[in-house]
Amino acid sequence: MANLPEASDWARVARDAVADLQTLLRMKTVNPPGDEGEAIDFLAARLEAAGIEVTRIDAQGRPNLVARLRGDGTGGGPLLLTGHVDVVPAEPEHWVCDPFGGEIRDGYLYGRGAVDMKNMVTMCLHMMLLLKETGAKLTRDVIFAAVADEEEGCTWGSRYLVEQHPELVRAEHMIGEIGGFSLDVNGVRYYPIQIAEKGICQFRLTAHGEPGHGSMPRDANAVVRLGEALSRLGKARLSVTPVAAVRQQLETLAASQRAPASLVLPLLLRPAAAGFVLDRVLPDRSLAATMSALLSNTVSPTGLEAGFKVNTIPATATAVLDGRVLPGSSSAELLAQVRAVIGEGFTTEIIREFPGREETTDDPLFRAICDNVRRHDPAGVPLPYMIPGFTDAQYFGRLGMRCYGYSPLRFPAEDQVKFSDLFHGHNERIHVEGFQWGLACLWDLVRRWVTAPS
Repeated sequence: MANLPEASDWARVARDAVADLQTLLRMKTVNPPGDEGEAIDFLAARLEAAGIEVTRIDAQGRPNLVARLRGDGTGGGPLLLTGHVDVVPAEPEHWVCDPFGGEIRDGYLYGRGAVDMKNMVTMCLHMMLLLKETGAKLTRDVIFAAVADEEEGCTWGSRYLVEQHPELVRAEHMIGEIGGFSLDVNGVRYYPIQIAEKGICQFRLTAHGEPGHGSMPRDANAVVRLGEALSRLGKARLSVTPVAAVRQQLETLAASQRAPASLVLPLLLRPAAAGFVLDRVLPDRSLAATMSALLSNTVSPTGLEAGFKVNTIPATATAVLDGRVLPGSSSAELLAQVRAVIGEGFTTEIIREFPGREETTDDPLFRAICDNVRRHDPAGVPLPYMIPGFTDAQYFGRLGMRCYGYSPLRFPAEDQVKFSDLFHGHNERIHVEGFQWGLACLWDLVRRWVTAPS
């Protein structure tokens, strides 16, 4: 592969990266509460030992780290590499090994955070170490931000940095999660590159009714009304509105697939046909659910609250709902769509909201990422795509930088491992050789982007 250290040195780098990832996986940075300090301390020690400038930012007891290598500016604005060190909880009883053991089994490294996203944190660390070690002549600054609190909404991580210390992380481009993993579909291997993500509208929905004694059933029971409304929402599909990123995603898939997939996929871009295709045509229900989430605003009930005594009908019943909004849509539009499904007589209260975001593919870094995919896997197809959730790019993007999700990773096709099943799932794991392959890919990309051509 191009632009790599000598083979013997690269073997050492690859081994060290796996060892560093194992170390991070053994740290219980579960959020809540986070406890990211140990991971940030470890990263800071590795960087400082290499003579790299490090700034530690404490946000209400939640530490973040920003490291910088300075360039001469002739190549353009800074590149920000970023990853979060917090992870979601794990249920050990459902794992084949300790989720915080950093154990390697059958070629896979197991651990909560293996794919979300201590793998990328480790790769970013080694980008900085390699640039320093090789004495690369930088034509732009390279920044590494290891952040806290992404899994609970970014308040004490990327949001805090953007709002309180923008000078530390402002850049021209950002590379972070979620993308770069191999995805095999009907014999074609894709590498998604995240260019868009949905926003959120989390809200309370309250039904109102007549209170009374539990022995006297009545039509205007708030609990019943709320249940009926949630049932209607659960069965409804909100308006299909394909955004530009999803159009590019489906057009790329259709162009690289054979019939019948090549003929069916474009139909998802037609609102009148999309519902029929999703419900009746696509055999893979997991794929249908994913595509449905990408084509529409969505809402999922996630909590219920009603009543205070078993023999008393309450006057109100409330549900908490997690709404996700397409780029270009809004909370107001989502709530209007919800009311169109459930009818009047309910009140809503927004808990948290922010818009979706979408990047252009007409950008030199995006093209460089696509070239990187083809260079390291000539059979691979770069796939622009949108995720139904959100990442730290939601906040870093507010500083004007273009943000792309690309943390390259390959899984053996014969193992039939689905990246989406590993994300927050039981037995989260990363293929060791696939991780080392991704490390080489990212190094090639970063080195080409931040140094003068040799």
